[in-house]
This record gives sequence, C-alpha cells and structure tokens, in this order.
Amino acid sequence: MRTLFLALAAGATTTAPTVAPHGTPAPAATPGAAATPHAAATPAATIPSVALPRFAATLAQMPMITGGDGWSGVTGTEAWHQLATATPDNRQSIRWNYAKGLIRTERGGEAMGVLEAMRLADPDLALVAPFQLARGAALTLLGRDAEAVESLSSAELVGNAEACAWRMRALAHSGAAPEAVGQIECARGAINARVPRDRVPFMLAAAGAAIDIGQPQPALQWLQLFSDRNPDANLLRGRALLAQKDLAGARLRFERAALTGSPEVKAGAKLGAIEVAIAGHSVSPPDAIKQLDALRFGWRGGAVERRALTIEYGLAKEAQDLRAELKSGATLLRYFKMGAQAGPMFAELQQTLNAVLAPESGVPLPQAAGLYWDFRELAPAGGDGDVLANRLADRLQAAGLYARAAELLSYQLTQRAQDVAQGPLSVRVAMLQILANRPDLALKALQTTEQPSYSEQMRWDRKRMEAVALHRLGKDEAAAAALDGVPDGAAVRAEIHWRTQDWGAFVTESEKSLPGAKTAMAAPQQAAVLRYAVALAMLNREDKLRGLHGRYATAFKGLPTAGAFDMLTASIDRIDPAKLDAAIGAIPEASPAGSIGDLLDAGG
Repeated sequence: MRTLFLALAAGATTTAPTVAPHGTPAPAATPGAAATPHAAATPAATIPSVALPRFAATLAQMPMITGGDGWSGVTGTEAWHQLATATPDNRQSIRWNYAKGLIRTERGGEAMGVLEAMRLADPDLALVAPFQLARGAALTLLGRDAEAVESLSSAELVGNAEACAWRMRALAHSGAAPEAVGQIECARGAINARVPRDRVPFMLAAAGAAIDIGQPQPALQWLQLFSDRNPDANLLRGRALLAQKDLAGARLRFERAALTGSPEVKAGAKLGAIEVAIAGHSVSPPDAIKQLDALRFGWRGGAVERRALTIEYGLAKEAQDLRAELKSGATLLRYFKMGAQAGPMFAELQQTLNAVLAPESGVPLPQAAGLYWDFRELAPAGGDGDVLANRLADRLQAAGLYARAAELLSYQLTQRAQDVAQGPLSVRVAMLQILANRPDLALKALQTTEQPSYSEQMRWDRKRMEAVALHRLGKDEAAAAALDGVPDGAAVRAEIHWRTQDWGAFVTESEKSLPGAKTAMAAPQQAAVLRYAVALAMLNREDKLRGLHGRYATAFKGLPTAGAFDMLTASIDRIDPAKLDAAIGAIPEASPAGSIGDLLDAGG
C-alpha cells in the first residue's frame, strides 16, 4: 500500500527532481556564500509540478458503462506496478482502469481516492458521464447516499441501466424506498446480466425497498434466487412474511437469520422478533418500547435503528407516552433523513411538546421542564417559541425553581435572542440567577450580552441588576460605581448601605430621596423615613432627629407605625431600650428601592 500511495501522490502533481550524475563536480561556490550565516539551512528547491495531459475528452469517447461487465479493471500488485511505472501520458488511463477494478470488487473507499486524484489532475472529468457513474458507485459503496444519487442523476445517466442499479441501491440504503422501487424496472437489465454473486447487494436492496412500501410478494419472488440458509435473505423473508401476517413463518425466518448472520443481521432479526410480538399482541406497548430501547442500546445507526425508532414512535403515540414519543421522534429527525415525512413529523412533535408544557397537561412541572430542555430544538421558531419558553419559565419561577428557569432562559438568551432583544431577557436571566443565589452567573449573563445598541432605559435596568449581583458577591464599592448615572441609583446605594450598616453613607444617599411631608405615606415611604431615623440615632444626630419629627409627625399620625416613629425620633436620652427593638421591628419590610431592593436579600 505504501508503494501505491507514493505512486498516486507523486503522479498527481509532481515529477522527480533532476539529480547530477555521480562524480559530476558541484557548481563553484558563489563568492561570499560561505560567510552567509544561514547558507547551510537554505531549503531545497520546490519540486516542479507537471500537468498531466487532459483525459476528460478521451474518457468521454470511450464506450459507456451500461452493465456490470463495464467495471473490468486491474487491481492488486499488477495495478501498483502499472501506477509506479506510468508515464504522464498514460497515468490517468491506468488510474481509470484501477478505479473500475476497485468498484468491481466493492472497495469504495480506495476507488473514491483514485477518482479524486484523477479529478484533481483534470477537473473537467466531473462533467463526463462515465466518471460521474464511477463516482456515484464509489459513493454508494461508502454509504454517502445523497452524494451518490446526485452524481448518478445527470441527464446522460437517467436512463442508463447501470446508473439506475446503483441509484436504486443508494436510495434503498438511505430509506427512500418508493424512489428506490421506481428505479427497479430501469435497473433490471443491468442486475440480471451480472453473475449471481454480483447480483446479491442489488437484489437485497430491491427486495428491502419493496417490503418497505408494502409489496412483500415481489420481494419473496426475488429472494427465491438466494439459498434457503442465506441469513441476509432470511431476514428479508421474515420481514416480507410479517407484512403478510404470517407471524409463525416470520418468527422462524428471524430466528434462522440470527443464528448465522452478521451483527447487523442479528440486530435486524432481534428487531423482527419484537415486531412479531407486537403484531401478535404478546407484548404490551410499554414493554415493547423498553425492548426497542434495549435493542438500540446495543445497535446504533443504519436501517435497523431507523426502523426501531419508527416503530417506537408509533407505539408511543398509541400509548400516549409523551416522553417516548418526543425521544424517538426527535432522534429520527436529528440523525436520519426523513424526506417528505420530516415536515408532518416535526409538526406533530411540536404539538406534543406544547401539550406537555401546558399547565393543564398533568405532567409534573420539573418533568415538563426536563422534557423541554431535552427536546428544545422542537420548540417553534420566532415569537411562538419565545412565548412557550417564557410561560414555562413563569411557572418555574412561581414554583421557586429559579435555577431551572434561569437555565431555560439562558438558552433562549444565547441561542435564539438577537441584538436588542437580548436586553430585557438578560435582565430577567440575571434576576433569576440572583434569586437562585448564583450572582456570578448573573454577572456573566449581563457581560456576555453587552452591546452599544441598547436604549438608555435598558442600560439602566442592566446596571441595577449588575449592582445587585456585585453586592451579593461582596463587592459593594463596585456595585456603587455601577450605579453612577442611573436615575434611582442613590436609592439602591442607600439599600446597600442599610444592609451593611454604613450609617453615614446611608444618611448621605437617602436624604435627598425622603418623601415630602404631605406625601401619602405608603409602606415604602414609611420605611424610608423610619430607616433614616434609625441611622440618625446611630450617629447621635439628635438635632436632625428633632427636625425629622417635626417634619413628619402629622404624616404619621394615625398610621400603624406612628408609635415606632415617635420612639425613633424621640430625644436619645428618652429612648427606652426595651421598646427600641419593637420599634425597629415595626419598620415596614417594603423596600424604598422597590423590587431591586428586595433582590439584595433574595436567595441568601
């Protein structure tokens, strides 16, 4: 293989460098060259590339491949020898013969490598029908079905029997059974002309596609060409008999296939046995779903897993198992090409997700949140998806599940919201993180969504939330700095100073925001005045206490907090320590800074 690799690589773009004959004197050194510090490290000259003669026209003039006999070519040691001794004039022709031989022996990866080397040397080969056919065949062998079908679908190949055969095989492998069956009539001549051994993969693909579209009888007739002990054929015979409701016959064929088949055949046979049990009502839908899950645990990918998921999806809908329905349907959409089925299935899954998240669904809230998180790619796009997520977040927040709500909206913030729409969402995410006692994540949500296009009001909202997070992290100076220029920044700073018992700073920040003497004294206004009185008392500012009493005595008259006001604003020497605690306890809990003030203590 090393010889082959070197022959292909060297032939693609290079030729051997010219070497002076043995004994030829070296060129005289240029004066001063020896004194050059890096002279010894000078890299060798680049090997010159040689453009191979164009081969596209020559290949286009060759007879078209219309059957299996068109893949005659040299492989093995003889092919390596020919490639190693090829000249530029015949290298592409030798490569072509080698690629055909590799396709005949179903070595798709190696064939693709040779064809790619040919295309790099002559890009026009991609326009030539025989090259397109060979490339499509190699891609089919590699399981790259969509690319294979594209390469095999040029105008010149539409009616070509050999192209139809490979196209049918690729379509059947991709799960596009109706399209694959549509190619069988065109491919019949090319398949039948092959020797029995070479027909096998094409006949199996045709039979499988026919069974998939509900035509088991033709499939059984085609499968008569195979030995009764052939495990691949027995697997398909079992599926065909199952489609004809012959459960006993199907079970026997699946059991026989499982004895001698490949791992994939054994997995398919196990799936067939589960299908027989489902059809015979010998297993309940929940138990069948468990068995399908166990099967998929040991086998991933290909037609077997796709069929298992399709069956599980149908059972889950029948049993109204919302989690299983979402899991199987989402897996199908994520990892398999569903073709025309994708749209209707996606719409069904969106409806299921909406039903799960509805408050009246009966699904416990933590479970509903988990389902949304696991299958969030199924949520509707745009505004409908945002409304769905926000409603769920509202329910989580109302239930006190702040961390779950924050995680849900963080996904919306980073993956779905764009530009200025991130502003209000970032504030809510930060608030939820603070309520969940995660102020560091609140800061991260704000910092990662910073941008200059926010409105002034939005910037102020974000700064208030940033200040709360910084306070909760013990960074009060940074919190105070964040509030610079924010209209009610003084009230928030005063809240921070109240909690840290920095009485002097509290008096300074809150003095200007005290309510007017004739203002209606609701709970926040009462709290502002009473807190101010406590701070003055702590600072022994009796002069200001007298002034405060004279200013608000009338306003507090008749209020439940009137006694606390009189106690806190009395002369310091007249304050009764026994009653002081009760007076402070009577201060309303409503924060003068509103909801921001309440957040300063939230989650602690």
